[in-house]
Amino acid sequence: MPSVAVAIFPGVQALDVAGPVDVFSEANKFLPRDAHYEVTLLSAEPSTLRASNGMALVADDTFEGTKRAFDLALVAGGPMLPDSEPDPRLIGWLTSVAARCKRYGSICTGAFALGHAGLLDERSVTTHWQHAEQLATQFPRARVDFDRIYLRDERLVTSAGVTAGIDLSLALVAEDHGPRTALAVAKRLVVFAQRQGGQSQFSPYLTAPADETSAVAKVQAHVMEHIGERFTVKQLADVAAMSARNFARVFVDETGVTPHEFVERARVDAARKLLESSAAALKAIAYDCGFGTADRMRIVFVRRIGATPVQYRERFRSA
Repeated sequence: MPSVAVAIFPGVQALDVAGPVDVFSEANKFLPRDAHYEVTLLSAEPSTLRASNGMALVADDTFEGTKRAFDLALVAGGPMLPDSEPDPRLIGWLTSVAARCKRYGSICTGAFALGHAGLLDERSVTTHWQHAEQLATQFPRARVDFDRIYLRDERLVTSAGVTAGIDLSLALVAEDHGPRTALAVAKRLVVFAQRQGGQSQFSPYLTAPADETSAVAKVQAHVMEHIGERFTVKQLADVAAMSARNFARVFVDETGVTPHEFVERARVDAARKLLESSAAALKAIAYDCGFGTADRMRIVFVRRIGATPVQYRERFRSA
């Protein structure tokens, strides 16, 4: 029986725990008994703990009490993890178990615990979109992808925010037992077996500057107001009343991205909104949002959010 360990702690996000556990539990209904997933919840203390929503959780064992190796070891996330030092007992267990299990990883902000354990270095990882930049800053040797639902880098698996733990777990079930089993589980849970697109489609794709009166803010507003136009760094620098070289440097310092990156993100954001809310033709949306052609828009969408404009519209159109 494949064994799964999920590390929990006071203030853990309940859905980070329940989502994956339910996936493995439902999978057992479609598997022979000797292939059932055996899930164990582990914590530092044997006593009842409270999740971030107040729910009471009880672990099956403690980090120190279990010496076994697991086929899969996951650490759940929690709202406090990005800004606080995890329990040393949790970090010690992660360091030990990662060396002994077939696969290990995190759900949501559990990636911060992996970072403290030194398990993200030189690895491609993801986490909740709200904390991706913080994770990249705090653990600069990690290769943080801001927009993936889940990622696998050899034995390391990480997921984006909260319900993305379900997506990751379904992917692992598909890896173990094939896509038909994962699809059957997804139908039981009434979720997509493979969600199209990245997590940015559920989050603000553009971040406003801290100072709304700054030259950078003026440029961002200009881009959004004239999204269908072509922009060069020189043109944007003129809007900011700066030299092109100084503008590019200041823009990166204030936003963390290049002017070109911002413009492309802005075009994607504008196109997403039109795809969600209108029946406009793809070529019209591409033109109005500055992509030029529908083919160019498709290329950018696939690269940025992992779905074509048609796929995105099918999933998220509201009108």
